[in-house]
Amino acid sequence: MSFPNKLGSVFALSFVLVLLSACSINVKKNDTGEDKNVDINTPVGGIHVSNGADVRDTGLSVYPGARLKPKDNDGDQKSANVDISGFGFGVKVVAVEYVSDDPPAKLIAFYQDQLKKYGNVLQCRSSSHVNYTRSGDGNDSKQLKCEGDNTGKNVELKAGTEDNQHIVAVEPEGNGSSFALVYVRTHGKETSI
Repeated sequence: MSFPNKLGSVFALSFVLVLLSACSINVKKNDTGEDKNVDINTPVGGIHVSNGADVRDTGLSVYPGARLKPKDNDGDQKSANVDISGFGFGVKVVAVEYVSDDPPAKLIAFYQDQLKKYGNVLQCRSSSHVNYTRSGDGNDSKQLKCEGDNTGKNVELKAGTEDNQHIVAVEPEGNGSSFALVYVRTHGKETSI
């Protein structure tokens, strides 16, 4: 390795060490000692995660009589509020899961009406769990699209644009339904969350 390459490597390593030393991590626990909030701040951005998401941050109301979905066998929370930001990009995702004794058709009708305030409502179908990924085709289109073959018993309602979307995912569960309310907001250099 030549001297300029060594100097470049030393500079890169020094830069990483400066960034790491300027990093702060703050973890808050709930009453039972589990992690509730995690905040990581660095000079180039931050990550903020809370497992106590507020449904109001989704922009949608809770279906009447619905209950928060309990933790699964692995102890995984059924709500999250994640905010990641950095130079020229950012993403915010808020998701809360519920269960209802009502069949999917009632929830779908309720949320199709609620989602209208965010634009045209797209109804997609899936035979597996609903995927909350970005829906664009990689071009300049910001229009939401259905993914896969659009068949199955699970329904995903979407409204908004690829960069600012509200999603309701409804799945049959026993005689009732389970559903998730999701808000996804992304930005690049030209916008902010």
